[in-house]
Amino acid sequence: MTQVLKILIADDDADLRAALAEQLALHEEFSAVHADSAQGALTASRKEPPDLVIMDVGLPDMDGREAVKRMREEGFKNPIIMLTGHDTEWDTVQGLDAGANDYVTKPFRFAVLLARMRAHLRQHETNEEALFRIGQYTFQPSAKHLIGETGGKLRLTEKETAILRFLYRAGQAVVTREVLLREVWGYNSNVTTHTLETHIYRLRQKIERDPAKAQLLITEAGGYKLVP
Repeated sequence: MTQVLKILIADDDADLRAALAEQLALHEEFSAVHADSAQGALTASRKEPPDLVIMDVGLPDMDGREAVKRMREEGFKNPIIMLTGHDTEWDTVQGLDAGANDYVTKPFRFAVLLARMRAHLRQHETNEEALFRIGQYTFQPSAKHLIGETGGKLRLTEKETAILRFLYRAGQAVVTREVLLREVWGYNSNVTTHTLETHIYRLRQKIERDPAKAQLLITEAGGYKLVP
């Protein structure tokens, strides 16, 4: 199972929202949430930030570009792709200046939109400001810490960060000890599974409410998985 990414579709065209959601449902890595107004999109981005936003320019209550600008001002860092019926250079510049990552003109082919979504998601994952949700924590790999619900920060070592990042990318698939050793430590013959198990133990001491009954970092036959 791959990590499921939440896509917010903000458009007042119910048919278009339904069509996009139907197409996204064919790809197991995505789940769609909807908003038919700019205010609805802003509310959704504050409550439970999506991994990517598809934002129409012509929303009934506010220009989509203004909504994007507000989202950025409020600290939303994830990719935003704008949809518009206008394809002038001025429209594109306005959208990008507002904080959008990309601009797609209607009508469009879903395959093109999907390719752009995946490209921006890949790029964002390597961004220094990228944030990921793991249980009650917000994970910021570049800063090597987890941010709790009250804003407190848990410091992670480089190896702990690498373990969490790799398990997060794997979704809820079990990653074997051998694969984790290779991905995190490389081909160092001096590193054993005992080293990995020690790091897993220390990670659980930091992130689990009850380390003896792990709910986030789970041991499965032959390896580990993350339940974000």
